[in-house]
Amino acid sequence: MRAFYRGIVNNPKKIMALFLIVTVICFFLTDDVGVNYDLSKYLPEGTASTISLEVMEEEFSGGIPNARVMVPDVTIPEALALKEEIADCEGVLSVTWLDDVVDIVQPIETLDADTVETYYQDSAALFSVTLDEEHLVAAVNAIREVIGEDGAMTGDGVSTALSTSSTESEVAMITVVGVAFALFILMLTTTSWLEPVVVLLGMLVAVVINMGTNLMFGEVSFASNAAGPVLQMAVSLDYSVFLIHRYEECRLEQPDRKEAMVEALCRSTTSILSSGLTTVLGFVALVFMKFQLGPDLGLVLAKGVAISLVTVFLFMPVFILATGKWLDKLRHRSLMPDFHGFGRAVTRIMIPMVVVFLVVMAPSFLAANANSYYYGSSHIFGEDTEYGQDTAAIEAVFGKSDTYVLLVPTGDLATQRELSDALHDIPEVKSILSYVDTVGQEIPEAYLDEATLSQLVSDDYSRMVLTVEADYEGEATFALVETIRETAQRYYPDSYYLTGEGVVACDLKTSITADLLRVNLLAIVAIFLVLLLTMKSISLPVILVLTIETAIWINQAVPYFTDSTVFYVSNLIISSIQLGATVDYAILLTDRYMGYRREMGKKQALQEAISAVTVSMLTSGIVLAVIGFMMGAVSSHGIIAQLGTLIGRGSLLSLTLVLFVLPGLLYLLDGLIGKTTLHARFAPANAETKEESI
Repeated sequence: MRAFYRGIVNNPKKIMALFLIVTVICFFLTDDVGVNYDLSKYLPEGTASTISLEVMEEEFSGGIPNARVMVPDVTIPEALALKEEIADCEGVLSVTWLDDVVDIVQPIETLDADTVETYYQDSAALFSVTLDEEHLVAAVNAIREVIGEDGAMTGDGVSTALSTSSTESEVAMITVVGVAFALFILMLTTTSWLEPVVVLLGMLVAVVINMGTNLMFGEVSFASNAAGPVLQMAVSLDYSVFLIHRYEECRLEQPDRKEAMVEALCRSTTSILSSGLTTVLGFVALVFMKFQLGPDLGLVLAKGVAISLVTVFLFMPVFILATGKWLDKLRHRSLMPDFHGFGRAVTRIMIPMVVVFLVVMAPSFLAANANSYYYGSSHIFGEDTEYGQDTAAIEAVFGKSDTYVLLVPTGDLATQRELSDALHDIPEVKSILSYVDTVGQEIPEAYLDEATLSQLVSDDYSRMVLTVEADYEGEATFALVETIRETAQRYYPDSYYLTGEGVVACDLKTSITADLLRVNLLAIVAIFLVLLLTMKSISLPVILVLTIETAIWINQAVPYFTDSTVFYVSNLIISSIQLGATVDYAILLTDRYMGYRREMGKKQALQEAISAVTVSMLTSGIVLAVIGFMMGAVSSHGIIAQLGTLIGRGSLLSLTLVLFVLPGLLYLLDGLIGKTTLHARFAPANAETKEESI
């Protein structure tokens, strides 16, 4: 490795030119990376609702209604005129209203009350609208102009459009504030005014390269787009800081700058690589989720950390050397206190902290697995947002409602009629728009225009559009979906297709719930193996992983004790992110402890290790926490906001357990560690002088 690192420091111009060219190219490529905000697009291939949607798109030109639009205080003629205006809006594929289901020429009082009230009551008209997924933002903006401030809109298409338009500006704000705060923290924790700028510029190079190379995926998810850049910066920041600190230590022993950098690289390779690899593997575990949002986020973050590692080992050495004179000229005294007193204080309370740790471990694990969850995207905007207020306004008049689409083989009208009657018997089904419910009933076939008929019947399938009185997700909704599936199965065994927002949410629950245990185990096993190989110890990987896993359980248990509902996607992703991103703190402390332990007793080794690593840990942990809490405070997208809060809280919890609990575990298990670690060569346990009793 020494020869390799000498080759790096002896070719600064070539390396800096290469990174500059790649960074510029990737900067311009970032605009070509698409962003997907639709959770349903990440369902596993072969999921029932996914197959149903594919079949429907092949057979019919119109999609599934994905928006509900309400206009108050209108007459039936005014509602018909509004329907035409909405249908003419850019991005609107179809609009369904009362006139598509019944003959409104007849007196409204003579029509079926449930059917009428699905679309028109209290002088308010409710339109079921299908928006083109390629033009959601334009469609929502155009409809808003038609219905005015008094109108209201809700549905999956509307929430996706709002996510698209709002998240971009929010991501920019989070990034700017995150970088500014990271700069502030680095100013406090470094000893040169230029050092924070050097570190952040190095991270900026890695982030831009990662964002540009995302083009290989075509598009990334909203989670990767929002969280990827700032998380990459936060979890990778300490790699560069650690390298600079090692370089400064080596400068005291070696006056030649290049040789000092080579020595710093050799000494820090194991620590940085083990930290980086555990983080990468924590993210890679997400790739094994069947729910494809996991692989999307996992690949983006894993690639980002890998690029950060390459940048730290190739670009940062020559960049630090190039700015070395200015780093020295702008050096200042440390603004942080000496942490030897803190180390001594920790060793006084570490045993009681271990007791608390053991007491809360089991309840936290049980509570973390007993949360209430949202599985779909229907609750991503809170009640205080415009979307939340619109949804509440519509539900106040028309109640909770969703639209499902059921496809059955065409031809056998008698069986279709029997199925329709059976579906009508389900209390939550309020109306059905289908060929058999229309022809021969209120509207003779001769009166059906070709456009309407083509939306109900294709060469192979008849389409039944069900308006159901149900929320977009929840146990009642999932039970309703299963009831409709069982009903369709009786009449068309294994030959029907059902989809809709509630159906997708039901399939999301099934697919992502099955991912939890597999992803967590993969992350734990992968990180355990890396620690086993790098630390050459059987006991240390268990101690470190258990410490961080307990922090994760406490983090996930908070919503249970505060009676909050969790987005399952956020809950699932945080397990891998927190484990991968914060196990670095435990590695850093343990690595220093093992080094000092060869020279001194266990208590003094702990005090020295804590004082040596606290600044580095605080730098990384606080930056990650603040960026997480910023995401939680700024983002209007519920999943991103909740993920940010979990990251922020998780970072602080991991930091707390590593600083106050891990030392006690290392102290109590010192003998076991010495026996189960290759070449431990510990000094006698009481080698320190004047050791204070615990």
